[in-house]
Amino acid sequence: MGRPGASLVTILTDPWFYAVAVPAVLLMGLSKSGFLMGFGSLATPLMALAVPVPQAAAIMLPLLLVMDVTGAAQLWRQRDRELLRLLLPAGLIGTVIGTLLFGVFSAKAVAGVVGALTLLFLAQRLLFPPHRDAPPPPKAVGFVLGIAAGFTSFVAHAGSPPLSAYVLPLRLEPIRFTATMAVLFGAINLSKWIPYAWLGLLDMRNLTTSLALVPLAPLGVWLGVWLTRRIASAWFYRMAYTGMAATGVKLLWDGLR
Repeated sequence: MGRPGASLVTILTDPWFYAVAVPAVLLMGLSKSGFLMGFGSLATPLMALAVPVPQAAAIMLPLLLVMDVTGAAQLWRQRDRELLRLLLPAGLIGTVIGTLLFGVFSAKAVAGVVGALTLLFLAQRLLFPPHRDAPPPPKAVGFVLGIAAGFTSFVAHAGSPPLSAYVLPLRLEPIRFTATMAVLFGAINLSKWIPYAWLGLLDMRNLTTSLALVPLAPLGVWLGVWLTRRIASAWFYRMAYTGMAATGVKLLWDGLR
């Protein structure tokens, strides 16, 4: 998975890198818009087919900032403030834990655990579907899953699967769901910059590679926001659960290999 030690020139002139990096960036952008929410967690593993996982995560970080700014600028007014008051502190705690434990748990191990838990959540929803009048999940569950999302986001930019287990059952309007996730992960991704720099991940090689991919960053977000404003809620959530299933299978496979 990836070729360790590749130089900047090698990366920027490698057709295989672009073959996986371009779809990865566009997929993450669509996910950031909420339209293909869940599929974005596949972006870093996809890019990791060409470079090591920590390098793929570092290259994605500046691109995520561009996507977050693009999405938040379009959706700021539609955010759910009460939900953010619950999840944002939890997510930031998760990034602190990710910083302290960086290198203790391999990206492979984290991917396997996140994938397994994602599939367990989906199996529970399929085998025991909630009634329409079922109460929302307890806020304590949301806080714990918010911490997990901050941690997995820090390690592999895979924060949406744990968080989706809490937010999807709330059945928010698609545009409110999208806006809330855009603001939440925008703040979480911004909080990663100092730890990533401290850990030596934001070197000139990775930043220059990110710069080469920056023009792609807003495209998926713009397209996804346009589609999210027009899609029916039922189809929005069907695609969200499909994305979680695909992500769960891929992450579990990465963890077991």
